[in-house]
Amino acid sequence: MKEKSFYEERPWLKNYSSGVPAEIAIPLKSVGEAFDEATDKWKKKTAIVFYGRRITFRELREKVDRLATALFHQGIRKGDRVAILLLNCPEFVFAFYGLIKLGAIAVPLSPIHNAVELKQHLQDSGAKAIICQDILYEEIEKTGSRFEIVILTNITESLQITKKSANETVLREIYQNREIPSVSIFKQKGFYRLHDLFTEYSPDPPRIEIKPKEDLVSFCYTGGTTGMAKGATITHYSFVACIIQFHPWFPFEDGKDVMVVYAPMYHIGGQTVVMGHGLISGGTIVLLSNPKIDDILDAITRYKVTFFTGLPTMYETLRNYKKTSKVDWKKIKFCTSALDAIHETTNNGWQSLTGHPLHQIYGMTEAPGVIISPFGRAKNGSIGVPVTNVVAAIVDPEQNEFIPVGKIGELAVYGPQVTLGYWNNPEATNHSKSLINGKWWFRTGDLGKMDKDGYFYLMGRKQDLIKYKGLRIHSSQVEEVLLRHPHIKEAGVIGVPDIKVGELVKAFIVLEKKFRGKFSKEEIIEYCQSELAHYKVPKIIEFVDEIPKTRLGKISRRALKEI
Repeated sequence: MKEKSFYEERPWLKNYSSGVPAEIAIPLKSVGEAFDEATDKWKKKTAIVFYGRRITFRELREKVDRLATALFHQGIRKGDRVAILLLNCPEFVFAFYGLIKLGAIAVPLSPIHNAVELKQHLQDSGAKAIICQDILYEEIEKTGSRFEIVILTNITESLQITKKSANETVLREIYQNREIPSVSIFKQKGFYRLHDLFTEYSPDPPRIEIKPKEDLVSFCYTGGTTGMAKGATITHYSFVACIIQFHPWFPFEDGKDVMVVYAPMYHIGGQTVVMGHGLISGGTIVLLSNPKIDDILDAITRYKVTFFTGLPTMYETLRNYKKTSKVDWKKIKFCTSALDAIHETTNNGWQSLTGHPLHQIYGMTEAPGVIISPFGRAKNGSIGVPVTNVVAAIVDPEQNEFIPVGKIGELAVYGPQVTLGYWNNPEATNHSKSLINGKWWFRTGDLGKMDKDGYFYLMGRKQDLIKYKGLRIHSSQVEEVLLRHPHIKEAGVIGVPDIKVGELVKAFIVLEKKFRGKFSKEEIIEYCQSELAHYKVPKIIEFVDEIPKTRLGKISRRALKEI
């Protein structure tokens, strides 16, 4: 037996707060069982609030069970993949847990992706059915994808009558050029209204045998560090582990906490932190489909929110917003930030305004929930220490070996919530894991180091990812789109720091000689808008005579940043 490394000795355990365990046993139960236990326990309590409409755990359970029954009668079986393309709304929760109860695999998709990106995900997943917001279905039609079952829902279906027209107007502001499908679409075979299914079927779904460590809850698409979309698989066991491990690290009280949810629920955090921990611990989730600042602040006050999380860009916006100071932030237990580094000015400004420091948590789609947390005995500049059941290490980016303490390498982790791999992509799965000291470590793609006390520090990215409002943008993907245009000879893309959004996409362009002076920056942006999601479109264009290269002929992004 090999001797344990310093990392495997877990030097960070001495820094755990009192009462936080080093290990917690993860029960072998399905997520559906955990959901049923929670809805039985908290029947009369409010589970979801949606623009004033309250849904109890009893109603939530009934809607989920009715949908599961309907889906089963329409032919959905264990292992079938079903896409979910919904905004933040109660129907997302109904769909997610309805699929889980059948042992089907949820494939949440991003409402801001265009048809090109959605088509890639739908083809890779092999989705048999889709549950879709009616106003988003136009984009699905553009993909040319075919499904056995299409279930459409309108954003107003769970709203109070007085809020229906107002919320439709809000969505029209976001999706100005999209139309709701004609009612005649439901005459086609396989098309259904979601809320018709609630009335047509009883809340009596079949009992499905689940193997927690093998069967999947969902998979979420992530570009990781390669730029190609990959579906990171999440088992029932890893989902439950997220909930169990997450709990002792934060001042949660079962059945008492309230969180406002404005970040997109298709993201892994929406599944594990919101629909997972938030609901299964008896909490109330306040859903916002269109995250306007005034609505967020109003929800915090109106519903006595106790747990607030956001991206650094949201905190930067809030701290400079005049109405933020009118909120009684003392009632909130803690504020967390995720997906990107917090600027010191943002943290200091936020703490000065609200009295709350921002706790930066570290996690990822492939290891959902929280991997590393600063709660407890924090250190300046550190993202914290690995949470219960999780072991982290710094490994050589190219070799299967540990890096000495204090040296920079690639952050790697293992624990019960780590993905089994990428859907239908064994090559990417093998590339993401390394066998070291008899254990399979997942490589995060982030560079970092660990000090002698077990605190971890992020030092950059293994690949040149750009983070815009917490969303990952791959330089190579934007470059590929640019180079497809016949007027463009060369392209190089980097991120430039911006305190409001994190990083802006900047593209350096070398035009073909005959088009120089004839092809404008505005035309390049317009072209990109037709090929990329809006957040990936370059915000800054600079024409250059040549793109600097390394000695190996690769784009020198370091040189681009110095231009």
